[in-house]
Amino acid sequence: MSVIVTLKKGEGRLLKSGGLWIFDNEIASVAGSFENGDVVLVRDFDGYPLGRGFINTNSRIRIRVMTRNLNQEIDEEFLKMRVRNAWNYRKNTVDTGSCRVIFGEADFLPGLVVDKYEDVLVVQALALGIDKMKEKIVDLLKQVLLDDGIAIRGVYERSDTRERKKEGLQTVKGFIGEPFDTNVEITENGVKYLVDVKDGQKTGFFLDQKYNRLAIQKLCKGKKVLDCFTHMGTFALNAGIAGAAEVTGLDISEYAVSQARDNAQRNGLAETVHFRASDVFDELPKLYEAGQQYDLVILDPPAFTKSKDTIKQAMKGYREINMKGMKLVKDGGYLATCSCSHYMDYENFTKVIKQAAQSVHKRLRQVEFRTQSPDHPILWAADESYYLKFYIFQVCEEK
Repeated sequence: MSVIVTLKKGEGRLLKSGGLWIFDNEIASVAGSFENGDVVLVRDFDGYPLGRGFINTNSRIRIRVMTRNLNQEIDEEFLKMRVRNAWNYRKNTVDTGSCRVIFGEADFLPGLVVDKYEDVLVVQALALGIDKMKEKIVDLLKQVLLDDGIAIRGVYERSDTRERKKEGLQTVKGFIGEPFDTNVEITENGVKYLVDVKDGQKTGFFLDQKYNRLAIQKLCKGKKVLDCFTHMGTFALNAGIAGAAEVTGLDISEYAVSQARDNAQRNGLAETVHFRASDVFDELPKLYEAGQQYDLVILDPPAFTKSKDTIKQAMKGYREINMKGMKLVKDGGYLATCSCSHYMDYENFTKVIKQAAQSVHKRLRQVEFRTQSPDHPILWAADESYYLKFYIFQVCEEK
């Protein structure tokens, strides 16, 4: 017999506005016995059907809705439809050589991320219900890709994030299926990278900045460029391949810098694109004191906040790094700056950039505002799916 979850009167506002989450404090009753991860029926306080989703009493997000159709079985046919829709969307919107194929709630498969690096898939399951379905979904995705002539040679799981602990899950990392070489060469925007899907950050690479990296190429020919928080050298290498005269990439991680140097060699850019390990917050004032100035400064820091409780401190960090970055831009040069935290919303991020410019007496002319690549679609009403804010400005002296 199906388990029926009934909401309190006036609750379920997020769900009703287009989201997929129901929180623990929104539920009036649960009728029937279940195990965590099971699919349940959801009704409003008056019995109106709201959909079906999987339940987990370990999580504040008590139910993640899979379908609004109360009669829809969450079976193989349904999952294949979801997977096929996700893939067809990517084929219409992005270069699919390497891309995010499934982006959780935004693809109506809550809690699941799947990235494709050429012929390798990397899987991350963040919720108990979807964790139980992940291998079936991977098999279905491999079938859908094979229908388009893409044979997947290996699948690696990177469910090694702390988010799983909120679901009562252990972290998991390893092969799904047969082992394979986990160093994968990809090409993006004409730049070659060696991606380590086993030990690289997140799932091995930051695919969400693909078209933001492409956007800076037009500013780089013959220019002097500084790329801060360079990680694997992604923005720096895009500047180099676009014909920059001199590029410097900074990152605190020696391992990331080593990867970046290897990638510069791989692209024949070792003469013009250089990297060094340093703390960006400490290094930028030293460059300013030494009289260094750049045609383009790129700021791509890690998320300074991962909760609502630390937003004020994060705003201080974003303000400080943007002040330091702007001071290094030549008059009439350019600044590319971003935030990858969804807690740092558009309004707050814009506010701190404005404050930073005023503090160092710079005038900003906005070239463009961008978000994450379309393979990370933003689902309206699912605020967590909108996280990346990316500005390009011309920086002018106050005269």
